[in-house]
Amino acid sequence: METTVDYDVNQAALDFIKQSPKSLLIDGQWVPAVSGKTFAPLNPATAEVLTHVALADKEDIDLAVQAARRAFEHPSWAGIGPHERERFLGRIADLMETHAEELATIETLNNGMPLAVSRWLVAEAAKVFRYYSGWPTKIQGNTNPIDPTGFAYTLREPLGVCGAIIPWNGPLFAASWKIAPAIACGNTVVIKPSELTPLSLLRLGELLLEAGLPAGVVNIVPGQGSGAGNALVEHPDVNKIAFTGSTAIGKQILQASATTLKKVTLELGGKSPTIIFPDADLNKAIAAAAMGFTQGSGQGCVCGTRVFIHESIYEEVAARIVQIVKKLILGPGLDPATQIGPITNAKQFQKIKDYIAIGMEEGCTLAAGGSQAGTEGYFIQPTVFTHVTNGMRLTQEEIFGPVGVLISFQDEADAVFQSNDVQYGLSASVWTKDISRAHRVARALQAGSVWVNTIFEMDAIFPFGGYKQSGLGREMGEEAITAYTQVKSVVVRY
Repeated sequence: METTVDYDVNQAALDFIKQSPKSLLIDGQWVPAVSGKTFAPLNPATAEVLTHVALADKEDIDLAVQAARRAFEHPSWAGIGPHERERFLGRIADLMETHAEELATIETLNNGMPLAVSRWLVAEAAKVFRYYSGWPTKIQGNTNPIDPTGFAYTLREPLGVCGAIIPWNGPLFAASWKIAPAIACGNTVVIKPSELTPLSLLRLGELLLEAGLPAGVVNIVPGQGSGAGNALVEHPDVNKIAFTGSTAIGKQILQASATTLKKVTLELGGKSPTIIFPDADLNKAIAAAAMGFTQGSGQGCVCGTRVFIHESIYEEVAARIVQIVKKLILGPGLDPATQIGPITNAKQFQKIKDYIAIGMEEGCTLAAGGSQAGTEGYFIQPTVFTHVTNGMRLTQEEIFGPVGVLISFQDEADAVFQSNDVQYGLSASVWTKDISRAHRVARALQAGSVWVNTIFEMDAIFPFGGYKQSGLGREMGEEAITAYTQVKSVVVRY
């Protein structure tokens, strides 16, 4: 890949991307797809091909699942103790930190996000592995009361082969949420990254092998949802599916899992509210609100795309948010000056433009942005609509782009009602200095994560997931250990 930019680019990342075609990781080996087919991930800043990658399909999924099943039962994995699993996870975290700049650069080139965002996500992904490295020695059963002629206890055991399907908007971070707890519990993994952004995960695969992870414990099979994704979900020898993506696809996965009664974890869409009360620290609240729907070009399920502003401060706050958004700098993710990168792919690019047109048709006031930026790549100006009502399509449907709608509310009850009046319930951000109000509103909001006087605070310690149609189950925290294990009761008679 040639580059003519005048800023430094990590050479290791460029060297990795130049290696083409890239293979699938199955049973500890890099192999081509059975079909021989490849696909070409793009740089969304230029719409140019980065490299070519083997395209996994049903036959490759079969091989990967077989490898994962062998690894799950083989003494090299099934026969090791929790301390050794702990060491594997720690080594993976060490390697991710050592190669952090390379991983972040690969992520930015393939996804488009600003390098500062990629760096943060890589660091957080490493922390997830670090956090779960402490768990293998703490996965415990219990003793249960029984009469004196016997002994009863429970064992918490791994599920087996876990299938993971991750999205294109933050692949390495999403992958860490699934791989780390799964292997901490002793499972094996077959993970399908999006065909749009597979590169950072393929590089992670090399690091997993470098860490000494036994063959077949983690298998990486990039492919399309209609091929590799469906095959993974429907495979009879996969014990669990963990999916991050759209609500529509999540529903399809849940239906398909019924035939084999797989365990399923779904982290789906969102239409998250940011609520600004009159007593809030407005400087912080306004900055957070603007970032809430523009961070990562708005391509995040937790993005605060509905901004609720108390009617007494609506005009002031709306004007200041618009002012911030108009000054944001668009550009390639590798440019240090860039604050908003491109949309990751052409399909999403068009979808966002369509929703902006819908907003205009619905009578919303376009206060900022609304247009394509430049002629190269997939850039859209960060967009703000004001004087919006909560019943419009623009406020009810997930856009997944840098489009914020500013809605007024009358009082606390109205803010809660409007915030909850949507099919999603993933996250929310509340801005107030009144601690009693903060707790009342946090309790009343139908959301899996509520941030008070902050936004986007996620940590491996905190369970994450959605209410309503934003998901099923939880990832991260102790809840993920429960999600990747099953309980066995044992009764012994003397």
